[in-house]
Amino acid sequence: MSAQRNLALMRRLFREVWNEGKLETINELLEDDAEITGQGGADARIRGRANLMAFVGRTRRAFPDVKVTIEDAFGSRNRVVVRWSANITQQEDRMGMPTSSKPIRITGMMMARMRNEKIVEGWNNWDRFATIQQIGAEPDNLFLVNRLGEGLPD
Repeated sequence: MSAQRNLALMRRLFREVWNEGKLETINELLEDDAEITGQGGADARIRGRANLMAFVGRTRRAFPDVKVTIEDAFGSRNRVVVRWSANITQQEDRMGMPTSSKPIRITGMMMARMRNEKIVEGWNNWDRFATIQQIGAEPDNLFLVNRLGEGLPD
C-alpha cells in the first residue's frame, strides 16, 4: 500500500473515530489484534479493536466535544506519522477529578504501522501534563495523569 493511501487511512481514523464518534470505523481500519501503545498512558497498551472501541467510547463520554486537527502527516511505505492537536471540554469525572467543564487544548503524535490497508500497530505520545494542568488538578493529583484512558468505573 502506498504512503498516500496510508495517510488517507489515518486521516479517516482521526476524522471518523475521534471527531465524528463513528466507533464502527475502528473495525474497518484496524486489524482485530492491533496493538496501540501510549493512548491511555505512557506504557499502556490497548490490544484489539474491541478494547480500542471501549477506550474511545470512555474518552468521548468524558470529552464529547473533541475536535482533532491533523497539523502534520507524512509516511513512508507502511508507516505513517501524524502530529495532531485537539480541543476538548471535560464533561464527565475522569482521572479521579470532578468535571471541570473547562476548554482544554492538547497536542500529540501518533505513528502507525499498516498492513493490507489496516493499522496493525500504533504508538502515541500526547501531553498528559498539560491536560491535567488545564483541567485544574491539584499538584497532589498529578500522578493520575496516566489514568486518563484506563478502565475507570463508568
